[in-house]
Amino acid sequence: MTEIARIVTSHGKAYIVELADGSRRQASTRGKKTDYACGDRVRIQLLNAEQAVIEGFEPRRSLLYRSDAWRSKLIAANVSQIVLVVAPVPSFSDELIGRCLIAAEAADITPLICLNKADLPQAAAAAERLHYYTGLGYPMLMLSALDDVSPLRARLQGQVSVLVGQSGMGKSTLTNALIPEARARINDISLALDSGKHTTTNATLYHLDADSDLIDSPGLQSFGLAHVTAETLPRLMPDFSPLIGQCRFHNCRHRQEPGCAMQAAVASGQLPAERLQLLHRLQDELSAGQSY
Repeated sequence: MTEIARIVTSHGKAYIVELADGSRRQASTRGKKTDYACGDRVRIQLLNAEQAVIEGFEPRRSLLYRSDAWRSKLIAANVSQIVLVVAPVPSFSDELIGRCLIAAEAADITPLICLNKADLPQAAAAAERLHYYTGLGYPMLMLSALDDVSPLRARLQGQVSVLVGQSGMGKSTLTNALIPEARARINDISLALDSGKHTTTNATLYHLDADSDLIDSPGLQSFGLAHVTAETLPRLMPDFSPLIGQCRFHNCRHRQEPGCAMQAAVASGQLPAERLQLLHRLQDELSAGQSY
């Protein structure tokens, strides 16, 4: 009998799905098909009280993923909010933030920047680095996962959120602070999937309450955007999108072309040169079919 379930853990080619009654099954896919993500609603065939086979997925509200010229890495499906977790220590990557925000825009997922470890003395400098993004309209929270996570809990209410960020930013600490039983459940999942530790392919969904879910995703060190076209990049960057159509040439690549509105904005100090440099790197990368 076919039923609809939700993937609550993706671990390589193995999954754990949750049925409507709250029961869970270990699930596999037919053949080598692995293009399912944590948060996906899937059609399953029950095999017994512990196992099921995934037959396919239901239409997605959203899909967050990174990609290069050779493959895609699914992060989470059906999420309404991406919480980009950064911290003063270890230092975060502006490049990664820029890429994640573009991915969120491309997937129509609301972004929220969360500056964790705000109790550290380096937090003020980190907040200053993030000021440009808040100026673009991206909301930001400052908190410490070891102190008080209530500001973040309030922003997660009624949302299906995914935590994304570099390793060491404190995503797991935030998850454990929000959901104290999360650590025990992680251990249970590792045992159920015959794995003694997390791997970079693991993502897990937790229920915060009846209306709110949280997905903890693996740490990222890169974020390829091969699924975005070079032509649409400026539309996904809110500092550049108002300038679209103002260049002298309709096919302007915003390099050395005369009458380029974006080059003029940088020259006048309206836009930082680093943002135009990011646009150029992404254009080159997408044109060459290479990953970051």
